[in-house]
Formats: sequence, structure tokens, C-alpha cells
Amino acid sequence: MGQDYYAVLELGRGATDADIKKAYRKLALKNHPLKCKEPWAPERFRRLAEAYDVLSDPMKKGIYDKFGEEGLKGGIPLEFGGENPWTAGYVFHNNPDKVFREFFGGDNPFAEFFAEDGSELILPFGGLRGRGAMKQDPPIVRDLYLSLEDLFYGCTKKIKISRRVMNEDGQTSTIRDKILTIDVQPGWKQGTRITFEKEGDQGPNVIPADITFVVQEKLHPRFKRTNDNLACVTTIPLGKALIGCTVDVRTLDGRLLNIPINDIVDPKYCKVVPGEGMPLLQDPRRRGDLLIYFNISFPKKLTPDKKMLLKSALLS
Repeated sequence: MGQDYYAVLELGRGATDADIKKAYRKLALKNHPLKCKEPWAPERFRRLAEAYDVLSDPMKKGIYDKFGEEGLKGGIPLEFGGENPWTAGYVFHNNPDKVFREFFGGDNPFAEFFAEDGSELILPFGGLRGRGAMKQDPPIVRDLYLSLEDLFYGCTKKIKISRRVMNEDGQTSTIRDKILTIDVQPGWKQGTRITFEKEGDQGPNVIPADITFVVQEKLHPRFKRTNDNLACVTTIPLGKALIGCTVDVRTLDGRLLNIPINDIVDPKYCKVVPGEGMPLLQDPRRRGDLLIYFNISFPKKLTPDKKMLLKSALLS
């Protein structure tokens, strides 16, 4: 289940824009790592910033309220979208200080920690991080939502991040954007991890965090993936389930398969079509299987003559 941005800000679903601003102001000041020395403070501060970033934006808030975190970050599916199958997913820039600065503006209650030009002032001896100890920040892990088509063909995803970069004077830092490029390979599965080493915020006496993206599969309107296989459900009438039929299946790459069904189809029957599933990561020229399951449609009523024929055919 996705995270509840309202709960992060300690609000109910009916919170107004003023409520959201008031809650962020109160909790951001209380949990700012420069004030709160608890080990969980940086993550709590980041989650507050992400929640405010979503709920303070009418468009992002509207998508989140209707479709939840999965819809917000994975995109809205075809039936709710426009010309494109999925809208672009939301990715938090992972810079809570940026949200904090933009919220408080020049009235920053922690202004004593920043230089006159707005860049962060680096305190001597590693400042609040300790004297001279080189320690890497914890890894930053984010979901990367991909469609089955992305994972079938492979694709390139470009993700913009904002991170703190040290200035040439070695004493101050600024926020700069950077594009991370991910070459998605055919056959990648949910849970595949892509790591960009040391791409997190820079700082004195600290090794920047690694940024890791974890593949999450978007829901597909027709197929469900199981390892390297693809499963779909087709509806056929009871008569065809008993005497056989041909079913049409449109594949991910647009081909129309005509699959003959010669067996009697019961509710647990599965037709296996070899080689029509997802590409194998080790050898994309090979594929898993297509698994066709059936929803059998029963007639709502039968005439006496048809009942007699069925009785003669099935019960004699």
C-alpha cells in the first residue's frame, strides 16, 4: 500500500490548502535536522517535504486523491488518460531543503545556517556532521514505474534530479539539476535495481549517497506478468467451452494471434501458447509463454427444447 501523504502531515483527507501549509510549517520546523537531533529526523524531514510537494500542487493532489501513490508515480492508466496510454509519473526531486527554502522564502527561521547569497554555509570541521569523519550518506531508494511495453521492448528513461553540489570555494553549496539516464533492458522484472553511485547531495566530510531506482510494473489493461510468462483472460460462451472455438489475442507487439481451443474448457483450464510471453533477460530472442485463462459465460435462460437437447447430449 502506498504512503499516506495526509497522515505524514498529520491531517485528514478533508484538509484545506491553509491546513496543509500550517501543518508543513509546524512539522518542518519541529523535525528539521538542524534542530532535531534524532537519527530519523532527515528521513522524516524528507517525507514531510514530499507530502507537501504533492498536496500543495492542485494537479498532483487531484491525481493522488483519486488514484493514490501508485497512480501519481506510475501514471494514470489508459482509460483515464488522453492521447498517451499513461501520463508521466511523479518523481520527488529528493531535495527537502529546496521545499523548505521555497516555503519560508526570505523569512527562513534557520537563516543563520546560510550565506548571504542563499547557498548553504559549510561549518568548519564538518559542521554538524562531526569532525573530519568521512561517512557516506544512506542510499536513496525510489520506485521506477514501467509499463509492460517498456519491459518488453526496452527503452530509455531520463530522470531529472536536484542535488546539492559544492561550489569552487569549498565552503558553500548550491542546488543543481542533473539528468540520470536509465537504459531499460528487455526482460527486466519488478524489483530490478539500478544504482547511480555517489549522485546524492555533496557536502564536507561526507560521501554522497548512492541513488537506487527499483523497477515497479504498471498495471496493464490486458495482461498480468508472472515471471517470464504473460497471462490474460478471455470470455467465451458455454457452448464454445464445450465444443471448441478459436480465440483472438492481441500481443504486446501488436500481432493478432488466432488460438484454436480444441479441449473442453472448464473453469480451471489454461491454454499455454509457447514463446509468446516476455523476453528472457539472458537471451531476449527467447520468450516465456502466454497463458490464456477463460471466463465462461452461461446463458441466462434456455427454452424447453434446448433443455431437452442438452439433456439428451449430456446426460444420456
